[in-house]
Amino acid sequence: MADTEKITINLSVVDLGRIDLLVEQGFYSTRTDFIRTAIRNQIDTHSQVIEQTVARKSLSVGVIGFNRADLDRVIADGEQLDIRVVGMLVLKNDITPELAKAAIRTLKVSGVLNASPAVKEALSNRIET
Repeated sequence: MADTEKITINLSVVDLGRIDLLVEQGFYSTRTDFIRTAIRNQIDTHSQVIEQTVARKSLSVGVIGFNRADLDRVIADGEQLDIRVVGMLVLKNDITPELAKAAIRTLKVSGVLNASPAVKEALSNRIET
């Protein structure tokens, strides 16, 4: 499992040219280095808002994973999960669509949901945007 996720962004030709000039002048090693730095700076700028939101909404931060045994325990306890993740949620391949529907009431992932296509489809009406 990768620690990074590839994204695509659109920039104006002027912004891209400015980034290239900064790279040429040695401020950044590559365009990617510039973009990562800019993103991290914005996350740092808004860190207090992020922390307050995580606390207020009872969010888990990081890579969170569940397997069949985890969800079987939830069902055995007569409960359902309301999952809130900032980062990545991994629903292992041993989880069937039926088990996912029985154990997960709601799901919100700010980041990446890693699950089989069948499990994603089974939970599609429970995934909050």
